[in-house]
Amino acid sequence: MAATYLTLVTFFLFSLILGYSNALSVDYYHQTCPMVESTIQEAVKKAMMNDNTVPAALLRMHFHDCFVRGCDASVLLNTKGKNKAEKDGPPNISLHAFYVIDNTKMEVEAQCPGVVSCADILALAARDAVSLTGGPTWEVPKGRKDGRISKATETRQLPAPTFNISQLQQSFSQRGLSMDDLVALS
Repeated sequence: MAATYLTLVTFFLFSLILGYSNALSVDYYHQTCPMVESTIQEAVKKAMMNDNTVPAALLRMHFHDCFVRGCDASVLLNTKGKNKAEKDGPPNISLHAFYVIDNTKMEVEAQCPGVVSCADILALAARDAVSLTGGPTWEVPKGRKDGRISKATETRQLPAPTFNISQLQQSFSQRGLSMDDLVALS
């Protein structure tokens, strides 16, 4: 069951990432920030030692980010003025562990200022959260650009945290996702 779950999660994340594959590369930071992956993995590992909910939180955050505007880290942006951001949208109010990405970004910035996007940090942190809990690992194509638009109204397409199983099935099926996908991503 656990292997099926992790395989489905991996498949889903790969399918989201492949939409961007023409502009991304697994070696994107090879010259400009060669230690980025180990830095992110260590930050995730450290956070997991203090909070055992971090792996699920990071995977869910990445899913919610990719589901709305693509994998652009727009879920990390804060509300400004009259613009209510994605993180404050009803389906995202239960997201947590933003501090893990914030702390990781600070560590990466100390090594490679202005080089690595938050979108790549979130994608790599989600991958590491899965692999560090015994799930599979995979190469993450990198080179995503951070989104600058984040609107809470766009989170309506995400399943609400209060949805029952019937509502979840309908929401997932409208996006071409199966019951297995629902189980893996819930």
